[in-house]
Amino acid sequence: MRIIVAGAGVIGYQITRLLVANRHGVVVIDIDRDVCETVYAETGAMAIHGSATDIRILEKAGTAKADAILCLIRSEGDNLATVVLAKSLGVPNIIALLRKPQYEQAYESAGATAIIRMADLLLNQIIMEIEQPKVKKIMSLGGGKAEVYAIKIPDRARSIGMTVAEIAKHQKFPKECVFVGMYNEDVDDFIIPRGEHIIQENETVCLVSNSQHIKHVADFLTRNR
Repeated sequence: MRIIVAGAGVIGYQITRLLVANRHGVVVIDIDRDVCETVYAETGAMAIHGSATDIRILEKAGTAKADAILCLIRSEGDNLATVVLAKSLGVPNIIALLRKPQYEQAYESAGATAIIRMADLLLNQIIMEIEQPKVKKIMSLGGGKAEVYAIKIPDRARSIGMTVAEIAKHQKFPKECVFVGMYNEDVDDFIIPRGEHIIQENETVCLVSNSQHIKHVADFLTRNR
């Protein structure tokens, strides 16, 4: 995919690294020339010095041909202006980072197709680290209706030796949760699991669930025998 990242702050930089690693075509826009040079040197992503509120800069970045734009500028007003311009250029997916809740309706009216709430990201991360340190949230789906989580199976967990099918059928395992991937760090191997896959110790399990079920899922998979 061709993706424009407007704003290369901490979040924009980290997202750029991930997108490049996943072999997306990424163009970064930032008003700080030094930041642009750093992004290019460290990620290889094309970086354009300028403001994403300037339609000429957006056109130079190839925004009209982009599959998505991530509006991550620190200034809420500039971020909102970028959403408006991206919509006028026909970008199909316009994702905006919302820092101030009172701007949410404005983003919707301006044409943002997805709004990521900064406060929710921070709160969810803090609560997760307190309540479920073994669980890492990877991404949200369907506007937050579901999440992708990664859970590392510890030594002596009771789920070790069970198959995916056995776990899915267990009465204490939430039916709304689905296994989507298994990563074995020892052999650096990632697979899409079938029902016969056997859970192994220190394996990282990727699942789709919602926040209300993840505690039960984590307890089931990581609790000692």
